[in-house]
Amino acid sequence: MLGKNKWGIHPDTHKTPTEGKPIESNALPGRVILPVSQHIGAPAVPLVKKGDLVKKGQLIAEGQAPVSSHLHATISGKVLEVADHPHPTLGKNPAIVIESDGLDEWAEGLPTERDWKSLDKAEILAIIKNAGIVGLGGATFPTYVKLSPPADNPIDTLIINGAECEPFLTSDHRMMLEYSERVATGILILKKVLGVENVALGIEDNKMNAVKAMGEALAGTGVKVMAVPTRYPQGAEKTLIRTLTNREVPSGKLPLSVGVVVQNVGTAMAVCDAVRNGLPLIERIVTVSGSAIAEPKNLKLRIGTSFAEAIAQSGGFKTPPEKLIMGGPFMGVTQYTPEVPIIKGANGILAFTHEDINDGPEAPCIRCGQCLDACPMGLNPSMLSILGERSFVEEALNEYHLLDCMECGCCAFVCPAKRRIVHYIRYSKKMAAPKGGK
Repeated sequence: MLGKNKWGIHPDTHKTPTEGKPIESNALPGRVILPVSQHIGAPAVPLVKKGDLVKKGQLIAEGQAPVSSHLHATISGKVLEVADHPHPTLGKNPAIVIESDGLDEWAEGLPTERDWKSLDKAEILAIIKNAGIVGLGGATFPTYVKLSPPADNPIDTLIINGAECEPFLTSDHRMMLEYSERVATGILILKKVLGVENVALGIEDNKMNAVKAMGEALAGTGVKVMAVPTRYPQGAEKTLIRTLTNREVPSGKLPLSVGVVVQNVGTAMAVCDAVRNGLPLIERIVTVSGSAIAEPKNLKLRIGTSFAEAIAQSGGFKTPPEKLIMGGPFMGVTQYTPEVPIIKGANGILAFTHEDINDGPEAPCIRCGQCLDACPMGLNPSMLSILGERSFVEEALNEYHLLDCMECGCCAFVCPAKRRIVHYIRYSKKMAAPKGGK
């Protein structure tokens, strides 16, 4: 097992521009683009066609595979088309485009009120599945699947991830401050579904006001609210498990192998909204920040709203950006156009100027070992990059545990040779994927 203080890095957090700014609701978008793939697993199957009239919260695409997720209209209006559109992570993907009618009317029966305490596990799981909830920390694994572990793999611990370790991002922080009761209720619902007593909420200790707010919201429930050291990537689930439970997830295994399920605070709030109020997942909180943004903000955005609209709501660009990213600066995905839509896994939109981009010339590895010290998974990033550069995929897989890399970017951050280590690792993973796989 790695020593507790021998992994990760301490980058500047850059959270000051937005950590004190309350969440703002964005104006109703004129249209939304809703990709049918917004989750890990098979795409949802469209249930609507061009010309159909839909209401907010209406099911418009169905997750029919064992691992998939439903998709709902996020505004009321007319379906303009079902066609390929730019996607933040997939390049292009089939999407349902809806033009707003300006009425923003809910589908019949929404919202509603339920006494969640009177519901049993099966009823709650069905509600979560039907609401289209996925992991909102960025992984987008369908939540109902994660809450249904195999019978021969008992779970004894639920961890709620409120670390938000990526620089610039403050959406989870503001959520815990402003919607602490909804987050707390969602945590208790998750606790009931899993049937566990051991529940811990981990929040980095640079957010002590959130620790206080969530501690008050969860007082008397038995849920432990714990301040964890501020260190990137503390919010990675295997890292947070190690910090809070001292359990090590074995190579090639998932957290359930050590009896743990991890859920993000945003996912917990979405579970509350669905189970208690009948609301499907149609919006999320997004941090819009970076040196190229005129007025960095935390925005509540409808799924399908374009990045361009969110940026306009944040004052637009004060200078032309060199790089536009969905997510955080370490694990986010660079975008080629601001016309891509907000998807369920989008927790941030970051825009950076040329001066921010560390894009110097790459040099050969100097064998300094800094990447080994920084790697939270105890891997050898240097060798993985060299093997990837030379297309030695089998060696990377079998001898250097390629698939255990979470692509956190700590190695590239500390590398004095400016090697594009994560790039080579992603290349190796792509080459190792089964033909036709992603």
